[in-house]
Amino acid sequence: MLARSKPELDLAQLEIEHAGGIALRLRADVRDPDQILTAVDRMIVHFGSIDAVICAAGIQGPVGPLVETSAKAWMETVETNLFGVVNVCRAVLPGMIARRAGKILVLSGGGAATARPNFTAYSASKAAVARLVESLAGEVRDHNVQVNCMSPGGAYTSMTDEILHAGEKAGWKEIEDAQQVRMTGGVAAEKQIDLALFLTSSKANHISGRLVHVRDDWKKLERENVNSDLYTLRRVQKV
Repeated sequence: MLARSKPELDLAQLEIEHAGGIALRLRADVRDPDQILTAVDRMIVHFGSIDAVICAAGIQGPVGPLVETSAKAWMETVETNLFGVVNVCRAVLPGMIARRAGKILVLSGGGAATARPNFTAYSASKAAVARLVESLAGEVRDHNVQVNCMSPGGAYTSMTDEILHAGEKAGWKEIEDAQQVRMTGGVAAEKQIDLALFLTSSKANHISGRLVHVRDDWKKLERENVNSDLYTLRRVQKV
């Protein structure tokens, strides 16, 4: 596991080991390609290979009308949410291609498939990530490497509080949704984990370049071929 924050790494390690797993903590900034390459090398030395990667690093970025947001905050959001994914993919793909096996799962978010006013930096970066995944999947398909996007749905995190603290800058719908998530906790972690496990397993070897939402009837994907326009950035319908 890799992150910038030591407290978050410590907590994740405790949770993994409590569940019976083995954790390797690595501090790195996904915006720095050299740090990512070093971290990947350490993972390979420790585990022998990297079979699956989940790109979950992301920030909310500036909240409010575009004309009121700072250019620096906008760029930092794109650097983390988009270029962070690019840096990780660049680092892990050579090994996956050489072994002809690998899974890359990227977490998308609100704005990837629909408009999200007052969150232009976040939504633009996530839409870009979805199209990156769709394009990259086509590049590595013949190498038996699958790349997909997963939309985890609303869950209570620090981003929820950021929306609530932003007040009217976020817009009434965002505030309403965030309040609901804070009260209910949002999508159950078990549902998110189930989808992530599926998309990083051999059961999903035939699925690549897709954007799958946790609330989709994604279990159909285990036994059915996927229409060319389903589960993409266009998302013409849900099944």
